[in-house]
Amino acid sequence: MRSNGYSVILTLAALASPLALAACGDSEPAHSAILDADPSASVASPNPVAVSPLPGTADASPRTQISFLGGRGTRVTRVRVVGSRSGAHTGVLRAYSTGTGESFLPAHPFLPGERVRVRARIQRGARERTAKTTFTIANQAKFSQKQFPINKGDPKAVQHYRSAPQLTPTTVRLSTSARPGAVPGYLMMAPYQGDGSAGPMIVDQSGNLVWFQPLPAGIQATNFGVQQYQGKPVLTWWQGRIISLGFGQGEDVLYDTSHRRVALVRAGNGYSADLHEIRITPEGTAWIDIFAPIHMDLSAAGGVANGVLTDGVVQEIDIKTGLVMWEWHALGHIAVRESNSPPSSSSYPWDYAHVNSIDPGPAGDVLLSARNTWTLYDVDIHSGAVRWRLGGKRSSFRLGRGVPFYWQHDARFQPGGLISLFDNGSDPPKEKQSRGLLLAPDLATHAVTLRRQLVNPTRTLLAESQGNAESLPGGGWLLGYGRLPNFTEFNASGQVVLDGSLGRQVQNFQTRLSPWRGQPATAPAVAARSAGAGNVALSVSWNGATDVSAWRLLAGASPSAMKPAATAAKAGFETTISAPVGALGYLAVQALDGSGSVIGVSATVKP
Repeated sequence: MRSNGYSVILTLAALASPLALAACGDSEPAHSAILDADPSASVASPNPVAVSPLPGTADASPRTQISFLGGRGTRVTRVRVVGSRSGAHTGVLRAYSTGTGESFLPAHPFLPGERVRVRARIQRGARERTAKTTFTIANQAKFSQKQFPINKGDPKAVQHYRSAPQLTPTTVRLSTSARPGAVPGYLMMAPYQGDGSAGPMIVDQSGNLVWFQPLPAGIQATNFGVQQYQGKPVLTWWQGRIISLGFGQGEDVLYDTSHRRVALVRAGNGYSADLHEIRITPEGTAWIDIFAPIHMDLSAAGGVANGVLTDGVVQEIDIKTGLVMWEWHALGHIAVRESNSPPSSSSYPWDYAHVNSIDPGPAGDVLLSARNTWTLYDVDIHSGAVRWRLGGKRSSFRLGRGVPFYWQHDARFQPGGLISLFDNGSDPPKEKQSRGLLLAPDLATHAVTLRRQLVNPTRTLLAESQGNAESLPGGGWLLGYGRLPNFTEFNASGQVVLDGSLGRQVQNFQTRLSPWRGQPATAPAVAARSAGAGNVALSVSWNGATDVSAWRLLAGASPSAMKPAATAAKAGFETTISAPVGALGYLAVQALDGSGSVIGVSATVKP
């Protein structure tokens, strides 16, 4: 992960004194002017810190806080917040756990359509300067919470286990088993749709289940993977409801190596987190995205006067405090004429940009991908302005042979100034195959060349939505095909070293590959059944345990007098041990690691 250039680790005490504010009036901007605006390419900002909502934001939330993000030791004083209709607002200041600024939390919401002016004094060391912003409050639109219907899948492509009947994820089938050169690690997925339960899932490179977290009916997960939080590896994912408008309403979850929740990341300012991105930084912050429908006159863009536009919002959240440190809205920075998805002739929400990935850069910038404009945007964190565009109708670069991409996902900065992305090439189709791309933009010549292209050589895979391209150690790549239930790993030479799929109609927003060591706080699970002729078959599993090499069966006449009766090597997620029981009526199982040490013991059962 990359720092955003502002975050550092330093804890400041929260300020809790109410701040009295003066009043003033202002006029409201016309929505047609916003639609016709040509966003400036300038990155200049007179503010000493990044102030959110950023100056000129046309659709801030009525429940917005005012965020002041700066460097180490940034302090905020004498805040004045005035709405053109609601008047002066009191509130409190709360410090970020990173020590890089504070948020002002108004005591009362703002009013839809009003203009808000903010002024504050920013202290850093002995220096004090003024920061200010002006923004307009959105007329937020209600929208349907209807979810996508469940696509009929394949009931035979569902996993079932005697020892863990609550775990029923999709199967994972490999058409190409892991070959020499495949990067060691576990595949991280979050299947939904089709048959089988939805939830985050870890599988090994033989397709065997390692861990699965089933979610309640109607709740799905996306963006499952391994990241670092407070210097330790954690599992992260989004979970919530995926509605038929094409975005999510939920929150982001962090689990430790014992598969216990250590943190929740919720969107701030009255929003719900969308399914597309959760990005943890070394400073303990999270970058997330939000889809925010607002009422707007879209007639100037070819839509209806009483239209609804879905804006793309990006937030950086302080995980410890839940405060919004930075917020950016596509509207006002991405012109609506950049969209390749025309507005509806009805009041159906127009998803004109569809921001779907976020990657903080090394120079106070953040790389955003907008699917519906076919464009990557490098955004200046301090001002919120777009530094450059790559692709789409207003590209800052000349696109070389093979570079143009369509409906893309997962844009990431790579070493050496390169950028990777997953080029869906569809929907509607613009290409015959979805591709992984590695691009080389040249800021001096304003040209971008294709450094590498990855396509599956054995089958035609065209993903109409979702997907990712992950760089792997040693120069390899892993493609996840999102809407299709496929994934492919390539080595540094471009050869396929692992290829597989999930059950029919199953979707998986992205597929990741990562090292992981799970040490569950729960005990191994067992289920015993008679195997006839005085024998017992004991099925055993331990959801999430990665260190188990073998299982040792204990048997005895009483729970306090059991001795080893049999040992079996671990075989996939669930291992079955058969042994004669005779008069010994109590059973338990020990989990053994590679050295033969006991790392877990099941409950005692009586078959």
